Amino acid sequence: MDNKLNEACGVYGIYAKKSIESLAPIISVGLSALQHRGEESCGIAINRDGIITYRKELGLVSKVFPKHKLDELPEGKMGIGHNRYSTTGEAKKENAQPMVVRHKKGNLAIVHNGNITNAMELRMELEENGAIFSTTTDTEVICHVIVQERLKTKSIEEAIINTMKRLKGSYALLIMTSRKLIAVRDPQGFKPLCIGKTENEIVFASESCALDITGAEFERDIKPGEIVVVTDNEINSIQTNEDAPKGLCAFEYIYFARPDSIIDGISVHQFRENAGRYLARQLPVDADIVAGVPDSGLDAALGYSKESGIPYDMAFTKSKYIGRTFIQNTQDTRRALVGLKLNPIKPAVKDKKIVLIDDSIVRGTTITKLIAVLRRAGAKEVHLRIASPAFMDVCYFGTDIDNKEHLVTYNRTVEEVRQLIGADSLEYLSLESLREITKECYVPNLCVGCFSGKYPVERPKEIRKDTFEEIKL
Repeated sequence: MDNKLNEACGVYGIYAKKSIESLAPIISVGLSALQHRGEESCGIAINRDGIITYRKELGLVSKVFPKHKLDELPEGKMGIGHNRYSTTGEAKKENAQPMVVRHKKGNLAIVHNGNITNAMELRMELEENGAIFSTTTDTEVICHVIVQERLKTKSIEEAIINTMKRLKGSYALLIMTSRKLIAVRDPQGFKPLCIGKTENEIVFASESCALDITGAEFERDIKPGEIVVVTDNEINSIQTNEDAPKGLCAFEYIYFARPDSIIDGISVHQFRENAGRYLARQLPVDADIVAGVPDSGLDAALGYSKESGIPYDMAFTKSKYIGRTFIQNTQDTRRALVGLKLNPIKPAVKDKKIVLIDDSIVRGTTITKLIAVLRRAGAKEVHLRIASPAFMDVCYFGTDIDNKEHLVTYNRTVEEVRQLIGADSLEYLSLESLREITKECYVPNLCVGCFSGKYPVERPKEIRKDTFEEIKL
C-alpha cells in the first residue's frame, strides 16, 4: 500500500435557468479540478426534460470524457458529476457513479462523497424487504433508502430528511430528480460541500477550486446537516440536526483538498503554511534547505522556511503524467511508479542538510523510498518533519485505513519509525499545535479521531472496504 491516505470522491453539479448545450463539458471541467479526490472512475448524468442520460467508466476524466464522448451527452438544465476513490466497494465499472434509478414516483440520480458506517445493517434490512442490489457500494444503500422513504412521503425533501435520520457516517450528496437539484451535507460536516453562482447557474462542488475553474463565484459552504434544494427560480434551505456534534475531517486541510480551495471559510494554503510554522517552532534543526514533498508538503515547507529562516528549495521534480501510486494493483508497481513520479534535483540536494516536509506518514512506503533517493543524490542529512500528528487510529468516515496494522506507527515508537524510514530525525506536528492552528484560522471543530482515537460521534463497528464483496470459493 502507498504512503498516502486516499479520499472517497469529488462531486460537482449545475442547475441552469435554461438548457445549456455545453453542460456536460462544463461538468467535465469541474471534475477535472476535483481529479485529486478520486482517480478510479468518473461519470456525468444530464437531465433533459426529466429524462436522465449518463455515462460512467473506470479512469480519469480526460480518458472517460474525450470530446466525442461529451458530445454524445444531451444538452440540459441540470447535471451532476463524480470522481471516485473507493472506500466501500471494489474499483469496477458497476460501482462508478452517478447512480441512476427509476422508481414509481420518478427518476433519481445521486453522487456521494463519504462513508456510511451503518451501511451493512441498512442493506440487510433493505434486502429483507425485497431490495435487489447491483453494486457493492454504500451509495446504492443511500439510493434505496431515499426511494423507500420517497414512496411513503409527499416530497423528495421529506424523504431526504427521513433518510438522514437513518444514515450514520459521512456524506456529501448531490441528488438530481426530474425537476430538482439537491445538495446534502452530513450533520457532523465530515465532508466538504459548497455552493457558487454564475449569472445563470447554481453550482455545487466538493471544493471551491472547482467553482473557480468553471467561472462560478463562491457563495458559501453548505452547513452541516443542511439540505439545499434548487428548482426553477428558487433556492430553499432546510436545516436539520443543528445540535449534532460537528467535525470536518482534519485531513481536508492537511492533505485531501487543493491548496487553492476555501473550506468552511478557511484557506487550505494558509492552514498548511501555519502548520509548517508551528513545526519550525517545535523542534528547530540545523539545516541548509527546507523542501516539501510534492504536492501537499509544499505549503507547509514554505511556512517552515519563513518561520525558521532556512532557505526554501525544491528537492524533487514531479512528473505530470504518472497517476497516483495508490491506484496501481501491486506493491512492486507502486514502488516503481514512485520513482518515476518524483525525481531528485541533484544540485539542490547534494552535500546539503535537508529539512524534508511531508503532510503525513500513513504506511511509510513512499517516504522511505524518497529519503533513500535523496541520500543517493548526495544529501548529507535528511530531517523529516510531518505537518500533522502521528496517525494512530483507524478512520471510519471516508479514508481507506480500516485496520491499525496498516499504519507504520502500529506497535512502533517515533524512534522506531525514524529508523525504519531512514531519516536522521523525525518530528510530527503535535496535536496541541494542530488545535492552536485551528483556533488561529477560526476553523470550526475538526474530527481528529485518527490522531486521538476520539471521534465526534460514537465509534462504529469494524468497517472494511470489502464489506459488500461476494465471497468467492
